[in-house]
Amino acid sequence: MAELAEHLVATAGERGIALTGEGGLLTALTKQVLQSALEAEMSVHLGYDRHDPIGRNRGNSRNGSTPKTVTTEVGKVTVQVPRDREGTFEPQIVAKHQRRLSGFDEQVISLYAKGMTTGDIAAHLAEIYDTDISRDTVSTVTGKVAEELKVWQSRPLDRVYPVIIIDAIILKIREGNVANRPVYVAMGLNLEGLRDVLGIWVGPSGGEGAKQWMTMLTDLRNRGIMDACIVCCDGLKGLPEAISAIWPLAVVQTCVVHLVRNSLHYSSRQHWQKITAQLRGIYTAATIDDAEYRFEEFAEAWQAKYPAMIALWRNSWAEFVPFLAFPPEIRKLVYTTNAIESLNARFRAATRRRGHFPDEAAALKVLYLTIRHREPNRPNPTGQIAGWKNILNILAMTYGDRLGIN
Repeated sequence: MAELAEHLVATAGERGIALTGEGGLLTALTKQVLQSALEAEMSVHLGYDRHDPIGRNRGNSRNGSTPKTVTTEVGKVTVQVPRDREGTFEPQIVAKHQRRLSGFDEQVISLYAKGMTTGDIAAHLAEIYDTDISRDTVSTVTGKVAEELKVWQSRPLDRVYPVIIIDAIILKIREGNVANRPVYVAMGLNLEGLRDVLGIWVGPSGGEGAKQWMTMLTDLRNRGIMDACIVCCDGLKGLPEAISAIWPLAVVQTCVVHLVRNSLHYSSRQHWQKITAQLRGIYTAATIDDAEYRFEEFAEAWQAKYPAMIALWRNSWAEFVPFLAFPPEIRKLVYTTNAIESLNARFRAATRRRGHFPDEAAALKVLYLTIRHREPNRPNPTGQIAGWKNILNILAMTYGDRLGIN
């Protein structure tokens, strides 16, 4: 089969035949496959093949065909849809009223998830596949995921998660006027060592608040999460109190990656290497006492030059130190947040070209499609943690009863 495909492509190139679009090789092959499938469906419906004598005097029979043009991944294809005299034939491969094959819709959704606007997609398809598709059609195709998003946002979740990471990004969304709106993302690590995006929520403009956090966390609890061992977040105002109210036994841990990154915002680039080296000594310290000693050295060295940076660490210290009580394997789960960082990078790539969104629903649709879409040549951000069996044993020794692990 592979050799046949290579031969066809090579022959098309030698003869100057296009692969896609009107008159293209793949277009012709797609047409032939669809036509053959329609004829086969009709044969199954009637119980006999075309021109088969067994069909004589059996009542229902073929009654000509109707031309129909459908949009496929290789361009527009016109097929002859067979009819029967009784009008009972319902084709499945190209259903009644269907004008696009599902694979085409999936490609549109994939392009949308990668950050292309409806206008970009329409222009791209016209250029590559010689297919005339309007921006409204693109919106209709991507709009089909709205119901899927609703189901995803309300799906049941596990009873307990060893680690939940909560982060936020800012998007421009129109609410009368265009305003900066926080979008909160929760990612959980389950007992199988798999990461899962638990939900996304659009918050009000003007920053976070206890009411917003309670709404978000209550949603997670109502969907089944009765406990979380460690909840990692970026010092978001009001969130630690909300976590304690929803999951009283949870340890609230400041995200170390964010804490280090925020420290660099207060310092000159020429000092970054030295600062990050000293901070690494703090968050990899063997004990809390050792971390406190290293921090005081760090504060003494930089207090005069960067007082805001030192104040950031002092204000965050209570939520920073909990993970120091854990062995290195558990610490890594907390301060190595590559999965959610990768997801946020994809969110930014998908939203950068859009400027702003007309409403919350449009923003959530793009973010959900980004979560659903998987880059084939990139690591899966929801893949299993390396060395999970060893980590699970350590978790079981620490949280065995709460995790339900015997």
